[in-house]
Amino acid sequence: MTERLAELNVPDRLLLGPGPSNVHPRVYRAMMTPVIGYLDPQFIQLLDDTQRPLRSVFRTENEMTMPISGTGTAGMEAAIYNIVEPGDAVIVCQNGFFGTRMVDMAKRCDAEVTLVEADWGRIIEPEQVKAALKSVGRQVKVVMIVHAETSTGILQPLEEISRIVHEEGALLLVDAVTSLSGCELLVDDWNIDVCFSGTQKCLSAPPGMAPITFSQPAMDIVMNRKEPVRSWYFDVSMLRKYFVGDQGTRVYHHTPPMTMLYALREGLRVVVEEGLEARITRHKRNADALHAGFAVMGIEIHAQEGYRLPSLTTARVPEGIDDDELRAGLLNEHNIEVGRGIAELQGKVLRIGLMGYNSTEANVLTLLYALETQLLNQGFQLDKGAGVSAATTHYDKTR
Repeated sequence: MTERLAELNVPDRLLLGPGPSNVHPRVYRAMMTPVIGYLDPQFIQLLDDTQRPLRSVFRTENEMTMPISGTGTAGMEAAIYNIVEPGDAVIVCQNGFFGTRMVDMAKRCDAEVTLVEADWGRIIEPEQVKAALKSVGRQVKVVMIVHAETSTGILQPLEEISRIVHEEGALLLVDAVTSLSGCELLVDDWNIDVCFSGTQKCLSAPPGMAPITFSQPAMDIVMNRKEPVRSWYFDVSMLRKYFVGDQGTRVYHHTPPMTMLYALREGLRVVVEEGLEARITRHKRNADALHAGFAVMGIEIHAQEGYRLPSLTTARVPEGIDDDELRAGLLNEHNIEVGRGIAELQGKVLRIGLMGYNSTEANVLTLLYALETQLLNQGFQLDKGAGVSAATTHYDKTR
């Protein structure tokens, strides 16, 4: 006889790592909405109700704006596989883990990849992109770049790079997984051709969908490819027939995860009700308070000053402090999850997320107290209460 599974007993953590973030209670309630058929008129209305606020949050009028069924990596794959064909010249900006993932995907499409590199924690400079475009020796199809690099805590400026890219006749493809609805992101004003994100970060929904938007020039490329997209599931030319339709008719493509669509719709409602500018200001204010606390505690921030991502902070692990013990103490004694560094930053930084529902004054102060406690346990020298006090002073000045 098959052994019976025990009832799930998952702890309710405070998720202050690189994602997922805690799900908004309203989103959880929306996920209890009944499952219905994928061509039910009510479900078709749900698709429309999701696409409209997605355009608002992306700051775009792009018709082809929709959620991909899958996590943020699915969004990356859909973006790259639809645009890139074998032999295409592409440039990938690589200054962190997710830029590296873009390189891998572009190579799997048999593209000819030129790298633009910077240290993990530094931005890509516009002059680097300009030089790369000139060096390729033929028309570059697309330049790929990460707006919010979750591995390093960098917020990459895009406006000047976009101008340079389009002057050379290329498209701009952007990873906004950790920035959408938490940082300024203007798809149309910045002339971004393809932009994708994920639900589990600043949108405060569970992982499982990847919002994506394509400009008309990008869609022209998708619809006029020389060969079919190598991924059937992410072929936007077919997905368009379901999400946009032709003359009011929707054509079945795949069974979408409708419970996740309920979650995304409600998460977008929360964003719209708060107001996008107010939400962006909230993320910045809480990040600044956290950084003020770190400064007096002797904790350095890894990301380049002036280009730090409000939704994700990389804090350098102080000299003599055991990274694993520090994170374990936060988890086991304070029920707080923070992320470890990955790849070349493993063991060197903590990745601390203040995203969406989790970007609050209470969470900043709670984390600073918990970090102080765990650092003192390992013999680190700091003034008790200094971090919390500095953050509180920042809040008092910005009320």
